[in-house]
Amino acid sequence: MAHERFRKFNTRETYPNQSIDNDLCQTVKARGTLVFLRGQVGQDIDSFDSVGDGDPVAQTDQAMKNVLQLLEEAGGKKEHICRMQVFLTDRAYRDPVYQTIGKWLQGVYPVSTGLIVDGLARPEWVMEIEVTAVIPDEA
Repeated sequence: MAHERFRKFNTRETYPNQSIDNDLCQTVKARGTLVFLRGQVGQDIDSFDSVGDGDPVAQTDQAMKNVLQLLEEAGGKKEHICRMQVFLTDRAYRDPVYQTIGKWLQGVYPVSTGLIVDGLARPEWVMEIEVTAVIPDEA
C-alpha cells in the first residue's frame, strides 16, 4: 500500500439521513512526490469547453475525469489521492456531487473537506474539486 490511511469510514455511517456513499478517512500518512492539482470543474481540459452547465453530476464527472487524467500525466493514479477539497455553490448540490465523487473514488479513502461558496470563476460552474496526491517513490 502506497500510503497509510487511518480511521477509515464511509459517509453512510456519518450522514445516515443522506444517501452519500463515500469512502473517506480522518488521516493519510503519505510518502513520495507531492502533487497539487489545480481546482477542476465542468470544463474539458483540452478544449476548454464547459460541460454540463448548471448540472452538478455532469460537472463532477468531468472534473473527476480531469483529475484522473492529470494524475496519470504526472505518473500517478487515483490511489495516490490523499486530500480533496470540494467547493459547491449550493448546499443542495452536496448529495449529487458527493455521490458522483464516490463512484470515481470507491476504495480510495482520501481526507475531504467540503465548502459552500458564493460562486466560482464562471457562473455556470456549480462545483469545483481540488486534489492533493502523493506518488510513492516506487511508482
